[in-house]
Amino acid sequence: MVPADEGGRLMRTDLLDDPVDGLDEALAAVDAFDDALVAGLLRPQPAQTDGIAALAAALAGTPLASLVAEAADKTAAGTAGEDHLVALAAARTALMGSVHDALTARIGDVTGRPAAEETPQAATGEEPAAPVLAAARAWLCDLARAGWRGIDHELVGGAAPVVSALLPDPALRRQATLLDGFAAELAASCPGATLERVPVRRWADLWSRALLLTLPGAARTPAVSTATGRLLPLGVDVQEHATAVQAQVHAVFEPADGTRPRLVRAAVSAPKPDTVVGAGLWQLLRPRMSLLAAVSEGRAVELDAMPVTAEGDLVWDDEHARAGEPADPFATARVVLATATDPLTAPLDRHPARIAVPVLLEGYAAEREDDGPLTFTIAGHRLAVDTDRVPAAGPLTPEAIAASGACLGLLRWDAGAFLLQPLAVETTVRKKTVAVHAGAWAGGTTDKAGVRAEKAATDTVAVLRERAGKLLRS
Repeated sequence: MVPADEGGRLMRTDLLDDPVDGLDEALAAVDAFDDALVAGLLRPQPAQTDGIAALAAALAGTPLASLVAEAADKTAAGTAGEDHLVALAAARTALMGSVHDALTARIGDVTGRPAAEETPQAATGEEPAAPVLAAARAWLCDLARAGWRGIDHELVGGAAPVVSALLPDPALRRQATLLDGFAAELAASCPGATLERVPVRRWADLWSRALLLTLPGAARTPAVSTATGRLLPLGVDVQEHATAVQAQVHAVFEPADGTRPRLVRAAVSAPKPDTVVGAGLWQLLRPRMSLLAAVSEGRAVELDAMPVTAEGDLVWDDEHARAGEPADPFATARVVLATATDPLTAPLDRHPARIAVPVLLEGYAAEREDDGPLTFTIAGHRLAVDTDRVPAAGPLTPEAIAASGACLGLLRWDAGAFLLQPLAVETTVRKKTVAVHAGAWAGGTTDKAGVRAEKAATDTVAVLRERAGKLLRS
């Protein structure tokens, strides 16, 4: 991660360029099946049956082989039932999971960090009502039979009563949110026959994930343990949508019992109007999590029996946290990050799009050719930098990243290559090293640009609340 004489480990960036065995073949099988979904599986044509067969062939020799082979045969004949479509969704998910595992194994080789040991933990909670999940499954199967080119408002509208039935049950909010968002995307694209471009992999991802989440046991709450010790924040990843925003804090947790430190995450989300953007987002998130103030102030957080899942997700509760001593994220990364264990990944979350691994890069040269993407060159190897993911809700800018000498970021994989999403950089201002963090304004700011953005958001929120109050009183 950092030069060995500073107590860290060298990051093997050369491994990021090496091909991963079997990766292209697995993705080709997924793409072949995804293409079959475009025209629908009700009356598959030869090209579609070839794609379905490719998926089944990729699972040969696995525990799913016979189940998927039968499902492929039935689908090719146009007689696939619900169970067969579920089997195909499971096969696709398993292949994407294998891609995820191969990529995370490669990242483990790059960083030299060990993965956490898996300990079996039973999920908790009662099994949700089967009828509403069966209704969701039936709608998703009808969707696959029609295909993305066959969607219309009547078919997509069939999701509305299902979502309405899912929402009252807190245990089914995950499924309800996924179905609601998926249906909204489809509705905005109707009729499918006139679409110029179909987001083939994205819709196949959403479809297969949603279908598997309707199966018994998928909705149970993950088992949690408790975490007591010191939390050292590294950075904040802000994910914004027109109607929602989430801030996910990546951090190193040092257990009080002296066991090995590990990487953890803590997230807070909130609904938002589409007029609240930039630094105004923090006004929606700040009241829900004290951790954001600690991130902004550069402090550690002392945890006392904070709930945490086996996957390293803190179930944040302010009652179990108090602000600690000052803690510089770059110092944390240089001293502790290389020895922290990487978190596990839940089975249904094994997807390359979910990869976001904290890393520290130093000693690179930043380059940008013409209007192309920014890249960091480290020991002769180039790594693309995803500046589009840098949020407008903080002082971190593409210019600061290009002028930096050290970068804390998330290593991701997209479009067939590894890339870096910066969370913070160290740059030189007037001969002094200055750290610039994407989440610097999370707990408030005296920065002039941040203050102006917050004031604009305050005015917007006040107007919206006033209007909402009038509507409720009328």
